[in-house]
Amino acid sequence: MTPPDPRPQVHTRGNRRLLEFRPGMVQSEMKLSHPDHLVLAYCRAMMCFTLFQPQPAHIVMVGLGGGSLAKFCHRYLPQARITVLELRADVIALREQFAIPPDDERLTIIHADAAHYLRQLRGSADVLLVDGFDELGLPAALGTAAFYADCRRALRPGGVLATNIFSYDPAYGTMLRRLRHAFGGSICTLRGVAGNNRIWFAVQGAQPSPALAMQRRLARRLSLPWFNRLWASWIVWKLRTAPL
Repeated sequence: MTPPDPRPQVHTRGNRRLLEFRPGMVQSEMKLSHPDHLVLAYCRAMMCFTLFQPQPAHIVMVGLGGGSLAKFCHRYLPQARITVLELRADVIALREQFAIPPDDERLTIIHADAAHYLRQLRGSADVLLVDGFDELGLPAALGTAAFYADCRRALRPGGVLATNIFSYDPAYGTMLRRLRHAFGGSICTLRGVAGNNRIWFAVQGAQPSPALAMQRRLARRLSLPWFNRLWASWIVWKLRTAPL
């Protein structure tokens, strides 16, 4: 992949700091008073990976942005080692403006093309979070059949992939078919949680996941967006209030 232009823009409005790649297209949002809170609904939805992996040892993230997920996981999942893959050096350079902690024994931010980097990983991640957007949406390289196969191989048995896809992406249906094929049909989503951001979860392994089965039962019986939004917010609240 080739890093896109234009350069990222940072805007501060009252208690909010925004990262945009083009005017009006918010990539990340932070509360200055609470830098590690998850402001955007889709970020809270992605944290539902803890239904499948409540105590992950290694989380790999594709895309840094303003570091919302990296900061939250670094603080509230203290047992986890976090590796973040970010294509753009100019995004990594903004880490201090978004209160992203420095690299340490638990957090590593790598300037790399995730589509290539993931090919090296074999059974090393418990959780893989794919949120690598540019100003045009999800790059094509992060939605290919080969990429999803690499994601599956990068996960340990029982590991979970959470990926953010725009519902209006022309390739949305094609990407879902590729994702379903790569993970043997073990995929699910929470409907109506984050508008056009559709968060899909895929579980590595032949054995049925209890969390996957539970989510599918709830989806069939309820399929209520307000319930899913409440559920995602409750999961984030539970993580924030749990003893560290």
